[in-house]
Amino acid sequence: MFWTLVGEVSPTGVFGFGVCQAMFDSLSDRLGGVFDKLRGRGALKEQDVRDAMREVRIALLEADVALPVVRRFIDDVTEKAVGQSVLRSVTPGQQVVKIVNDALVEMLGGEETVGLDLAAAPPVVIMMVGLQGSGKTTTTAKLAKLIKEKHGKKAMMASLDVNRPAAQEQLAVLGEQVGVATLPIIAGQAPVDIARRALQSAKLQAVDVLLLDTAGRLHVDQQLMDEMKAVAGISTPREVLLVVDSLTGQDAVNVAQSFAGQVDLTGVIVTRMDGDARGGAALSMRAVTGKPIKFAGTGEKIDAIEPFHPGRVAGRILGMGDIVSIVEKAAATIQEEEAEKLAQRMAKGQFDMNDLRMQLRQMQKMGGLGALAGMLPGMKKAKAAMQASGMDDKVLLRMDAIIGSMTPKEREKPELLNAKRKIRVANGSGTQVQDVNKIIKMHQEMGRAMKQIRKMGGLQGLASLFGKGGMGAAMGGMGMPTEPGAGGGLPGLPGGMPGYHQFQKK
Repeated sequence: MFWTLVGEVSPTGVFGFGVCQAMFDSLSDRLGGVFDKLRGRGALKEQDVRDAMREVRIALLEADVALPVVRRFIDDVTEKAVGQSVLRSVTPGQQVVKIVNDALVEMLGGEETVGLDLAAAPPVVIMMVGLQGSGKTTTTAKLAKLIKEKHGKKAMMASLDVNRPAAQEQLAVLGEQVGVATLPIIAGQAPVDIARRALQSAKLQAVDVLLLDTAGRLHVDQQLMDEMKAVAGISTPREVLLVVDSLTGQDAVNVAQSFAGQVDLTGVIVTRMDGDARGGAALSMRAVTGKPIKFAGTGEKIDAIEPFHPGRVAGRILGMGDIVSIVEKAAATIQEEEAEKLAQRMAKGQFDMNDLRMQLRQMQKMGGLGALAGMLPGMKKAKAAMQASGMDDKVLLRMDAIIGSMTPKEREKPELLNAKRKIRVANGSGTQVQDVNKIIKMHQEMGRAMKQIRKMGGLQGLASLFGKGGMGAAMGGMGMPTEPGAGGGLPGLPGGMPGYHQFQKK
């Protein structure tokens, strides 16, 4: 239900997700605790701010942020935060948080998102560099797919990695998966010769963008650098993108420094941003290389790569959520016709099991329960409560199975589900009758919520709440619990769906 409520803001009206929150969870928790103390005080003294900055400094260092970057960050924030205009303001705590947010954005690369530079005579060459094991070959294929689908360009890939066994074959297989041509493999050919052949082939085939996947090593060495310089001399790349694995932590910063000192980088791609790394490598990259982070790899799937938005990432680190990325991803994953149809039905107070099933599937497409909770402002505690209860995304599959075991008539009119029918549905879905009862109760609660929304002026009336005090205010206005275990809730959101937590692992 909730997805379509926000449909008044976005044409598609569905939530999706940007760079995964998991990486920054620990840092976000630490900073959240620091700023909760500041916001809880009516007035601040200079020493209060300095004490808070000391804790922030420790949190950043524990998150593997490079020491010079931390020093510069803390000095800048402290200088601005202890000013009279801040300490004498009505909400000094909020002002300090804003200063930290602005400094984080600056550390990550500024408000402007830097994309690919494809403004050159074709074929535009993109050279991918990095150490072996950083995900360079997979990232090359992901980027080729993005260029083909989002930029509408004809792309081609060529593997210059003659060292790693089956590296060229791997890129060929990935090329088939993403529908992008790859340069035919000729055994024994040197990387420079492969680059020269790739350029000729790209010109003959009228290719717009040529991606060169260069060889990596287990560590930085001069042979690797010389090989890259030779390839760059032949291909004159428009973009030289350094691929670094966020899970390597502080060593990723050292790798970035080494490459930046040898080749003319134009940007960085950080992979495995969906992992549980401490995040310091990503936070340090811009300051260390002087080059923007252009993309983030967010999973194993071939489409799991996203533009890196410093402002949005900073907002997530500070627990402010990222509604913009959520709505953007929605446009790419959910069919507009479905969302509009559901919005019209809801406006009339109509909502059957088919509609509920569509909502559950939308949640699955966009990362599941944990991802949703992590992306919404003020939902940090709700996410923690979900994890503590042992709830996972198999919940959605079980609920979908229950609805799938109903007949078309039962889905349209759940009131037909008597005791005998419930037993049949439970047996058909491999669940218990009480599970069937829970999903029926959930549907009933959502139906009652429709009536509430109509009284509030429809979807537009509800959407207006989001501009008044943020997501937390909207939830509070509808009875959404702001603390784990609180009662009530906005049906359609984790924690607000009656019986939702009871579908946890058995």
